Amino acid sequence: MFKRMTRLRAIFLLGGLLLASACTAQSSAAAPYTEGNEYVTLPGPHQRYSSSGKVEVVEVFSYGCIHCAHFAPIAEQLRKQLPAGVEFKLVPAPFNAEWVPYARAYYAAKQLGVVERTHLQLFKDKFDEHYPISSMDELADFYARQGVNRDKFMQIATSPEATAALKTDLNLIQRWQVDGTPSIVVDGKYRVANVQTPDEMAAVALWLAKRELSGK
Repeated sequence: MFKRMTRLRAIFLLGGLLLASACTAQSSAAAPYTEGNEYVTLPGPHQRYSSSGKVEVVEVFSYGCIHCAHFAPIAEQLRKQLPAGVEFKLVPAPFNAEWVPYARAYYAAKQLGVVERTHLQLFKDKFDEHYPISSMDELADFYARQGVNRDKFMQIATSPEATAALKTDLNLIQRWQVDGTPSIVVDGKYRVANVQTPDEMAAVALWLAKRELSGK
């Protein structure tokens, strides 16, 4: 049989429980995501995508990936939510021969300055409107419909510079231990990992970016 507590002991116990509860709540608020679960820390030395000095949130993607198509509008909202001092970047993943033309197309679109107005549209045309957009010629046709000079697009997309970018980006993606798309890497240090939804992926990326920014 349990001994009856005195009133004083009960007050002390209640106070301790409330303090423990408060500490737990504060800890949860400070760190809603945990290492090894929603994100992983990449092995060093850490390698960023750019040398701008800003915290970077990098989405590894492919125009051939339907999951990237679903994530693209959410990624756009994430880009708009990033605080000053944080920048959003895209890196195409040439994981297989079928995805290489998409990577080349992105490099050409980036050099031509049309990514902002064509990025979401390409996903829409391919996956919602079911346009045949797989080969370099079909990609060139898509960009031509968006007002891009077709010959100029093809010249850039098939250039030695684009080939070199393919190799450089693939090496970096492998260094980041990215093996699927879409994936997000923050500042070359953290990779968003075990998330359940695209919205959660964006939320973890935003939290990591803000944490990284506060530490600089």
